[in-house]
Formats: sequence, structure tokens, C-alpha cells
Amino acid sequence: MKKVIVLGGPTATGKTELAVELALMVNGEVVTADSAQVYRYMNIGTAKPTLEERRGIPHHMIDVVNPDEEFSVAQYKAMAEDAIRNILSRGKVPIVVGGTGLYISSLVYNIRFSDTMSDWGFRERMKALAEQHGPEYLHERLKEIDPDSAGRIHPNNVKRVIRALEVFETTGRTMTEHQAESRKEQPEFDYQLFGLIMDRQKLYERIGRRTDLMMENGLADEVAGLLKMGYSRDLVSMQALGYKELAAAISGECTMEEAVEKIKLGTRHLAKRQITWFRSMDDLKWLDTQALDRRAMLKILADSLNNSI
Repeated sequence: MKKVIVLGGPTATGKTELAVELALMVNGEVVTADSAQVYRYMNIGTAKPTLEERRGIPHHMIDVVNPDEEFSVAQYKAMAEDAIRNILSRGKVPIVVGGTGLYISSLVYNIRFSDTMSDWGFRERMKALAEQHGPEYLHERLKEIDPDSAGRIHPNNVKRVIRALEVFETTGRTMTEHQAESRKEQPEFDYQLFGLIMDRQKLYERIGRRTDLMMENGLADEVAGLLKMGYSRDLVSMQALGYKELAAAISGECTMEEAVEKIKLGTRHLAKRQITWFRSMDDLKWLDTQALDRRAMLKILADSLNNSI
């Protein structure tokens, strides 16, 4: 099987920069695994790499849908695998990079999502319950039937909570059971799985600095622009970190300063969940950014193309 490098881990650890350097070294292209960077017009708050930061390296799975369009992990998996095939067909190295664990797991474990039924009526009933009782109500319901999925899905991610409930409702089996069954089929590619990690306090400091830089670069204006374009605060895309909090500040529900602190806190919580997710992945090799310098990490990643570690 053709080898594909995967670089995951928590937000703000420098994954994108390292992936670009690696791509320059091994004649590679980047396949992004980020559930917020798939949306057009959402650039600053998603830490989407600028053209300058991409340094001429093609980036796939960025800007693929508008903020008001539905986008599922099943769509991601299909499109990302197409991109990987395309990159390999041109004799280049695919480098999957990002912090969305579900996207990465869908590739690495070849999780199939088309086997489960859809029930739009059930979805609408669940949405109504979430609006009436709050997202925690549905999350508690999921905990009762599928604690493993509940542990992976944030209560505020109502769309994914409803999907997990829907799978059980339509099939009588949990999302966890379906995913375990689908993993029995080997993936098409030989994924070499790595994760970036660093000291928790240092990571939190980086998150704080990055959030301040996003504000300096015009994140509030970006959010205001999206609202003026007609994109509702209720959209799944607009629930992304930074957008939800600043939309509330723009509407007068809190101050900008309070919104920024909420973004920093929310991002720290996100990093914790990402670390937990990636620690649960089999065969992942951690690269400690404090124990290894950039050159050493690049060598380990490049060497994995020749020899499985």
C-alpha cells in the first residue's frame, strides 16, 4: 500500500507549519483535516493558512463549502480519499494534517458512514428538544445509550449528538458499534500516524497569544462580515470557536473582552479533548516539540515513508 503521513494533535502546536516544511522536503501536498477550515470566508478564526504560509504547497480540503451548507464526516472522508489518490497518482506524498480527530479516524480506520439509515423526522424532533431543553438534554440522552460516543462528542455539537442518537434509533445499534464493525475492513492506504504534543502550560500560552493575534488581524471584522452576508449565528459553521463568542459580543450580549476570554477558555478545553481523542488512537507516535527540535521531527516523519516505525 502507498504510504500517507498523518499529523494530528491539539490545536496551536504548529502542525500546519511542520506539514508545509515536510511537504517541501518530500515533494508532498497537504490534505487538511479541520472541520472549520472546510468553510469559505472563515479564515482568521479557523487559523486557515494564508497563501504565504502555504509556501506554494497545494492544500486540499480547505474552502470546499459555504458556511450555510451541510458538510458531514462522510463527505470529508470521500473527498479526502479522492485527494489522496490524486496526489499519489502524480507521484507526490499526501500529508494529512489537522486536529479534527473524527476526520482523521475516518481515514485511518476506514470508518464507513453510508451503512446507517437516515430519519429526517427524528432529526427535527431532536432539534426541537435541544431548542426547548438545551444541548445538554440530548447529550445526557446519548450518554445513556452510547457513553463512548458521548465522551467523544461535545454537548454543544448538537448536530453530531443528534446523528449518534439517530444511528441508534434507526438501526438499534450504537454509533460506537457501527464504527467498530466498519474498522474490520482495512484502509486503502498505509497511514503513518503521528501527533504533536507539548507541555500543557506552554500550549495554553500559545493559545492565548494566537487568540490575541487573531483579534489583531481582524477576527471581529471577519465575524461581522459573515453576519452581514446573511450567515445566521445558528449555523453549524458559526458555532465554531471564535465565531460564536464574537457574534454574541457584536449583538451586545457581552463585551469584546469577555468574548476573547471565552475564546481562550474554549480553545483550552478543545485542546484537552483533542489530546484525549488522539491518545485513544492505536499506533500513533507522539512527537514532543520540546524534546525534539524541528529538524529531528522532520527526519522522523520523512523516514516513516521508507520504514514503518
